[in-house]
Amino acid sequence: MRTKSLMAVAAVVALAATGCYPAAPLADEDLAAIAALGQAYNAAVLAGDAAAITALYTEDATEMPPHMVARQGRAAIQQGYEGMPLMTTFTMTSSETEGFGELAYERGTWTATMEMEGMEQPYQDAGKYLVVCEKQADGSWLMKVAMWNSDIPLPE
Repeated sequence: MRTKSLMAVAAVVALAATGCYPAAPLADEDLAAIAALGQAYNAAVLAGDAAAITALYTEDATEMPPHMVARQGRAAIQQGYEGMPLMTTFTMTSSETEGFGELAYERGTWTATMEMEGMEQPYQDAGKYLVVCEKQADGSWLMKVAMWNSDIPLPE
């Protein structure tokens, strides 16, 4: 009985000890890959390519767009992008990218101009975003969680 107790204590100590040492900070190539992920997203949005946007997410990703329920999984995320308004401009500017091991986050701002059905003038919007990225087995990075919102108040 004492041996089982000692083994259980040793297992708990070993698990706790592994959590006390942080993973290595992101390497320059990881930061570059995350920046490239953002550039690919920007290009896919401007192209109006829902499939290309969706391919930048993990299979089990969650997307939290403003004023909508969260989208869970690639199929729901792609469905959300199908039929999106035509973006004539879209720019993301990263303010911070940090991470350790296989997880990273990026936060920043965005601006967009889009053609909206029923509006005579293009709609301009701006806001902020937060993305959690996950490193894949092949060394690439994909978005695991993405959320954004507008800085422009809703009309009354």
